[in-house]
Amino acid sequence: MTTALPPRAGRRCHNALNPLHSTLYFSPDMDREFGALGFTDLSAMRLAARSAPLGAVGAGTVAATFYNYSHALLAGHLPAVWETASPAEVLDARLRTADATLRRLLGEETVTSPEMAEAAGLALRATEACTRHARPLYSANADLPVPEEPHLAYWYAATLLREHRGDGHLAALLSAGLDPVEALVSHTATGKGMSPRWVLGSRGWRRADWDAATERLRGRGLLDAEGELTDSGTALRDELEEHTDRLDAAPYEHLGAAGVERLTELGRGFLVTAAVAGAFPADLVGKG
Repeated sequence: MTTALPPRAGRRCHNALNPLHSTLYFSPDMDREFGALGFTDLSAMRLAARSAPLGAVGAGTVAATFYNYSHALLAGHLPAVWETASPAEVLDARLRTADATLRRLLGEETVTSPEMAEAAGLALRATEACTRHARPLYSANADLPVPEEPHLAYWYAATLLREHRGDGHLAALLSAGLDPVEALVSHTATGKGMSPRWVLGSRGWRRADWDAATERLRGRGLLDAEGELTDSGTALRDELEEHTDRLDAAPYEHLGAAGVERLTELGRGFLVTAAVAGAFPADLVGKG
């Protein structure tokens, strides 16, 4: 049975859960766990961690499913990373990283709290309504077993909800006619995306690629001379999120208004605790 939700309630819930998944990619615990497998390059670690549910895939598959990464960057690491460790070994290291990271950022009292168990139950219930078709990253992660410990079950459910929305978002980007770099530039221009320094450092694009995408967006009337979103650009980004909301409505409608509100409240609490503990770089988000 579905329940009508307040506007953007599902998006707000996603925004509370998604960053906790992302703490892995900035965690020193990943360096330790993946280093023990033989990894020495941070990009290789991050790419392996997120793509491992897909199996021993190459650069083409990851370029398609990640959308906004340079194929040249991906080809420099994939499929070579699977010679360092198998997908199964990477998935085990990923879960150990999640365990260590959450314990360090949230503290043992929070990790073992009734609230964490409640959040895990709510998030897993929401995933019951996720759909597999045309959602490769979600579907691959959904094939993995649910961890027994509540904080890891919560992280796992947050991962499923992240990738479910993300897979739908790619369809919205294609519909809007935004290529990978244009998607990044326009998102950064909202003030909510990664800063150019982090985008260029992690996605493998050059400054020339960024500047060329900026010019294309100006030509479409989406950015002004200063690189700020025009009214048309703001409207396009708003419609992108609303399109994504429509494609991602099912899990939150399944959970219901009260459940979504409670899960959002719990997720925000965990996220604030993690952020205060230094989960994310200070300059990660912004236009500078």
